[in-house]
Amino acid sequence: MNAHDSERVAGLLEDAGYVRAADGETPDLVVFNTCAVRENAADRLYGNLGHLLPVKKSHKGMQIAVGGCLAQMERTQITRRAPWVDVVYGTHNIGALPALLERARERHEAQAEFEETLTTFPSLLPARRESPYSAWVSISVGCNNTCTFCIVPSLRGREKDRRPGDILDEISSLVSDGVLEVTLLGQNVNSYGAEFGDRRAFSKLLRACGQLEGLERVRFTSPHPRDFTDDVIEAMAQTPNVMPSLHMPLQSGSDTVLKAMRRAYRRDRYLAILDNVRRQLPHAAITTDIIVGFPGETERDFEDTLDVVRQARFASAFTFRYSIRPSTPAATMDDQVPAGAVQERYERLVALVEEIATAENARLNGSTVEVLVAEGEGRKDAATHRMSGRARDNRLVHFAPHATAPRPGDIVTTVVTGTAPHYLVADDAPLEVRRTRAGDVWAGREGAAASGASAPVPVLLGMPARRG
Repeated sequence: MNAHDSERVAGLLEDAGYVRAADGETPDLVVFNTCAVRENAADRLYGNLGHLLPVKKSHKGMQIAVGGCLAQMERTQITRRAPWVDVVYGTHNIGALPALLERARERHEAQAEFEETLTTFPSLLPARRESPYSAWVSISVGCNNTCTFCIVPSLRGREKDRRPGDILDEISSLVSDGVLEVTLLGQNVNSYGAEFGDRRAFSKLLRACGQLEGLERVRFTSPHPRDFTDDVIEAMAQTPNVMPSLHMPLQSGSDTVLKAMRRAYRRDRYLAILDNVRRQLPHAAITTDIIVGFPGETERDFEDTLDVVRQARFASAFTFRYSIRPSTPAATMDDQVPAGAVQERYERLVALVEEIATAENARLNGSTVEVLVAEGEGRKDAATHRMSGRARDNRLVHFAPHATAPRPGDIVTTVVTGTAPHYLVADDAPLEVRRTRAGDVWAGREGAAASGASAPVPVLLGMPARRG
């Protein structure tokens, strides 16, 4: 979601006449797009702002803006702690950024603006996408859940759903521009449609995406186990361009902890969903989120989590040490787990996740994979001459291009020759390289950049995007 918002910020600034600062050049504007899911977000923000203070003092007219979830939470505290910040704007105020920057220049004082509810979907704002082949598409914003550890609902607001026709129109427009892959975004994608009274709206949307010619890959994040229904699994299995990958947050394998978290499902329900997914999508890669050290978590609770991980056989997992978030019910719960115990459990969990991921990847040795070559991930490795991309199940694949010279946005079919916990390796020549329109677009961009004629894009130096 932060990556999607950053593209919208970039599009707004480009429309307002901003262009990217050249490498090594001091920018006139720096925008931080922040997350607030974890405690270290604030530390990182203020550390970065501190580093920029002497730069701003030496560069007349430089402006600094802070937006996103941490801005919505901290509000004017940001300008009190860092008075050299020019603009602070909330999660519902992305569209106001260019005007706030102009106002700060005219009035020579910091500007802050925070709306409590969303008035314009971010997807309606202009965007500057970095990828010619992949795009984020928001289907809803906000969240109606009340998980006791999570601050997101108070910062993003209650769930608001876009109409299906608007979503499909946006995807069609992206495909006409050469996009091959879209990721549908929502805080809880499979509660999509509740606002307009259609509980099967998400599965219908997936099936409708399957009717869009030229759209080769559809992904989504993130679902909630409470709302994950059989019709969604059936739509995934029966719609060829919906990818066999599923990110299903677990958070804990202990029923006691899940209850304290207000997660509204229990371990048996969670495992039953995974069993159903694998019955209908045998080759699906399932990933998850897990929190270690939630208040009151005992060693027995943690062992329950390890047990679910062993049964679930995740392809990978985002693992987090619990951190107190202000204004959440969990922040004041008794029995906060000592930091030493949290760290020890965290290390055991990571080791188990890596052991299982290694074994699951090893099963794919000798299999044929279809890889969408990636930019960034897809640049050649100087030492191995490998390129990279994502398989249909979203596993990262490092492959040998040899004389075929695929480009980001092209699709390579190759055979897995080796594996590691976090990626697959394909060192033989690809069986096939399929040129795509997206690859043509990327090659055109690279050629323009090489000639010094790259298209103007806005300055955007953001915090690394995280789930939240």
